[in-house]
Amino acid sequence: MEMVRRMVNFDFDKSAIRAGQDTEVLEQKLAILQTNSGLRVEISGHCDERGTDEYNMALGMRRAVSAKQFLVDRGIAESRITVRSRGEEQPLDPGHNEEAWTQNRRGEFRVTSGGGSLKRPGM
Repeated sequence: MEMVRRMVNFDFDKSAIRAGQDTEVLEQKLAILQTNSGLRVEISGHCDERGTDEYNMALGMRRAVSAKQFLVDRGIAESRITVRSRGEEQPLDPGHNEEAWTQNRRGEFRVTSGGGSLKRPGM
């Protein structure tokens, strides 16, 4: 399911989940995880190029943990979600402007197991 891999984005220098579209994306992921108890995911936190490598690695981890906590707080077992930081090392957009930075401040989701035959929520 494409929704499992859909990213969430973050504001500059923030790790809080933004209300609106990002909350909706996580709610949809929550429903998929609830319906598919064998599904496990990894969340990687990413940053734009501003800030030191060390700061961005820590910020990326805070972003990944924030997305994980959103799901755990709603009943998903912590053991089903791993987190990691990519810092600024894997930009989606190599540009050096706000448009690029906005895309690069993100949380990416990757299925690590149980994604072979996913059931749609509500079925």
